[in-house]
Parts: sequence; C-alpha cells; structure tokens
Amino acid sequence: MARRGNIFQKRYPNTDDFVKLAKAWNPDAISILIKLVWEGYDRLTTEFLSQINFDGTEEQLERSITQALGWRIRRGMTGDEPFEVQQEVYEFETSKSAQAQPPQYDIAFILIANDRIIWPLEAKVLKPDLDVTEYVKEINNNFRTCRYAPFSSEGGMLGYLFSGDSNKAFTNIATKVPCPLSDHPDFPSRDHKTSDHQRVVPSGKSYPVEFRCHHLLLKMIASVPTNTSSV
Repeated sequence: MARRGNIFQKRYPNTDDFVKLAKAWNPDAISILIKLVWEGYDRLTTEFLSQINFDGTEEQLERSITQALGWRIRRGMTGDEPFEVQQEVYEFETSKSAQAQPPQYDIAFILIANDRIIWPLEAKVLKPDLDVTEYVKEINNNFRTCRYAPFSSEGGMLGYLFSGDSNKAFTNIATKVPCPLSDHPDFPSRDHKTSDHQRVVPSGKSYPVEFRCHHLLLKMIASVPTNTSSV
C-alpha cells in the first residue's frame, strides 16, 4: 500500500538539521539546551530525590523518573528559545508503516519553526554500572540507523545510575558500542561525555550522516549537585 504521508510532512515538506537551525539563533544553542537538562536534574535532585527513600526496585521506574524530570527541564526555559520540550513524542518520519506505532522519544526538544525537526533524549536505568546493554541498543539500533533523530545531527542518552561508578559506566558504554567517549568542554564537572558516529542513512533520504551522541549519567541517589556551566 502506498504511503500517503502525515500532516507534518505536508505542513513542512522541507527540512534541515536541528543543530544547524538552532545555531542560527545562538552558536551555543546545543549547550544551552543541554544546560536546561542538567538544571532540570538539579531540581529533580533537590526537590524530589532528596525527599524520598528508594532503592530502584519501584514500579515503572524509568517512566516515572522521566516524567518527574521532564517538566523540571521546562521550568528553566526563558521562552526565547527556538525550541520547546515535551515528553513521549512520536517520530512519525521513521514509522515502519501507516498502521505501525511510530518510535517514541522519552523527552524531545522540538523546533518551534518546524514541528518535524526534533532533538531527542532517550532514558535508560543503569543498575548497576556494568549493565549497559539496553542503553547501548538505543545507540546502535536507533540513533546510528537514523530511526531516531532523522533530522538532527545530535541527540542524547540519559543514564539513570542507581549504583556503581559513573566512570565505570562510561567505560562499559565505550566498550560495548564500541566508540571513543570525550569530555564535554562546557560541562567539566558533570558526568557528561560525547561520542561521534557515521550513520547509515536509508536510500533516498538526506538525513545527516555525521551524528554526535551526548551521554549524560544522572545519579539517582545523589548529593546536592554542583552548579552548571555558565553557558
């Protein structure tokens, strides 16, 4: 059956890279975006996580943490940003068929000028630091295949770390992907690294080939966090 397209394709037939368009607003746009995530985590830690006793055995852990985090990210926005943030956003561009449920992002930054262009964040519970299998699957099966972030040359992973050491978790991620991980210069005090990848772009598509993945490890049983970068 021939595909008839979706309303986003009809409204925005022409697309470009999220990163390129956001940087036209501000050269530091992606660092500003990521700073919002770290500040949301700070609020989550001080307002929520520090007020409860939990051990990571609770129900719907990944979804509940993401829900608690998402609106705390939004609280830091000024309204001047060229993007909005939402939770559980569908990626209609890479739906397999007209009937299939599209991929769904845990948290997504959506370009206001073009709803079709999304900078996504996917979250995974890491418990303990050795168990990075599901985290790595998101990178290799979704980001590197353009199933996720087809219109963005960057995206991110959130690792909800309940036990163990963040450096060990980063080492295991780098080994399992495999890929080199680099420190992010704007967030030297954070558990934040990046990796660069060549993506496999489907035939007939002009999605960005070069892709940068941001890796943010968020300690779930943590002390009050340090200040964010001044970006």
